[in-house]
Amino acid sequence: MRREKIKHKIREGNPVVTAVLYLLVILVCVATVYPMYYVLILSVSEPKYAAGMAVYLFPKGFSLDAYKMLVGDREMWRAYANTILYTVPTTLLMLVTSVLVAYPLTYKRLMGRKYLNMFLLIPMYFSGGMIPAFLLMTKIGLYASPLSQIIPVCFSIWNIILMKAFFSSIPEGLREAAKIDGGGVVQILTHVYLPLSKPILAVISVYTIVGRWNSWFDALVYLPRTNWQPLQLFLRRILVENTRQVTDVLNPEMAAEMVRKQMSGAQLKYAMIIFTTLPILFTYPFFQKYFVKGVMLGSLKE
Repeated sequence: MRREKIKHKIREGNPVVTAVLYLLVILVCVATVYPMYYVLILSVSEPKYAAGMAVYLFPKGFSLDAYKMLVGDREMWRAYANTILYTVPTTLLMLVTSVLVAYPLTYKRLMGRKYLNMFLLIPMYFSGGMIPAFLLMTKIGLYASPLSQIIPVCFSIWNIILMKAFFSSIPEGLREAAKIDGGGVVQILTHVYLPLSKPILAVISVYTIVGRWNSWFDALVYLPRTNWQPLQLFLRRILVENTRQVTDVLNPEMAAEMVRKQMSGAQLKYAMIIFTTLPILFTYPFFQKYFVKGVMLGSLKE
């Protein structure tokens, strides 16, 4: 009996291989997190150390002057508001369009279902390109309008396919049981499918929020006026194009304060990167619990 237990005992992996794998994972985590951490410690260090790039592992001194100056910049707050204005409606509309298109396609008896699926797949691989899209946006009056950042991107065929695949994984018996209880098409969607679809809804929400928060190219093409441009385009003008000096972002009093405290322009840029990235980082904890698969879709008893 003792030999049999030893024979069937679960063997652990090679300790050397396990140690190497843990080391590789740690190195990947450090290489991923350290650049953002480095920007953070530079933004809160004393200006003289940040100017000389003499900060590596921990902040030297402590200063929030860069963040105080950013808080007083009205144009940055306007860009913040524009980004929120574009992100929230786009996310809600993306969920609505994905659900309303994917749900009917789960009905096997839907007339023309095969051709509709084919019609949806074609635009995934072929598109008219930038020039036809620009002409279309101009013709329908969305050029230089904030709606140009919402309407064209509130529909995603890829998200529809994800939603359809998730709906198809829900047992057909749940739909039949709801029909027996007198539920209609809308009632089945709202009371059966949507409560079970929180994980995929969370995934689509996170993808859309991150995509719209980091988007800048559409605004560069369709929004010539700066008063409607989003936060990432504002950040790009300062960090990449250098069309504005950092001191131009601030009013004269703040610029004088910056010079007086010997704050480098790089430190203010680092603070701006952190300031614009934090909201999107805080988005993940709210959706994390929905990523854990906790719904037993196949738990019906035969």
